[in-house]
Amino acid sequence: NEKKMITMYSCLFFFSGFCTNLLLSQTPEHILSQTNSKTEILCELKKEYAGVYWYRWSQEKQNFEFLIFSNLLGKATYGADIRQDKFSVHVASSHTSYRLHISHLHASDNGTYYCSVFHSSQLLLGSGTQLSVADFLPLPLPLTLPPKTTPASVSKSKTASKKGTCSPLVWVPLAASILVLLLTLVPTAYRLHRLKRRLWLRIHRQ
Repeated sequence: NEKKMITMYSCLFFFSGFCTNLLLSQTPEHILSQTNSKTEILCELKKEYAGVYWYRWSQEKQNFEFLIFSNLLGKATYGADIRQDKFSVHVASSHTSYRLHISHLHASDNGTYYCSVFHSSQLLLGSGTQLSVADFLPLPLPLTLPPKTTPASVSKSKTASKKGTCSPLVWVPLAASILVLLLTLVPTAYRLHRLKRRLWLRIHRQ
């Protein structure tokens, strides 16, 4: 009877269409795994239901396949030609968290996996998890660190800065400015000297 109900719910799903709802959330969105490894998908419910259905959409085969149904007690019912050693579901004690475990991953497992619940005469789907299986995973890009400054380069830069301070481009304009200032002060000093002498002569004449 349970298998007949699952088949009926699957038919209802196709008639009602792809229906998503805020009553359940599914994570992660994407999984990239290596061949012969294992992975898991989490489905969390906002409230308690009789159980959770798991489906897989295959882009290559263009079909929507029923995988497994797990009730509150953790009892599983599998779809046709589904290996029981490959798929399993763990139900949390709260009965609102279901984890789909997939082992012995192969390229044939590629697809988008959906958890769903039966609610108000229709199946409500999660957001979906896209699973991609590859023989080799891409290596992370190496970090490029800035070149280290060696003591030799530091001393060279200090020497260059010292040379730059005493270079002709610095002291020649400075010396010229001082010379111009001195030449400007000479007539002024001469005038002051003459004025001082005139005052001295007037004082002695009186």
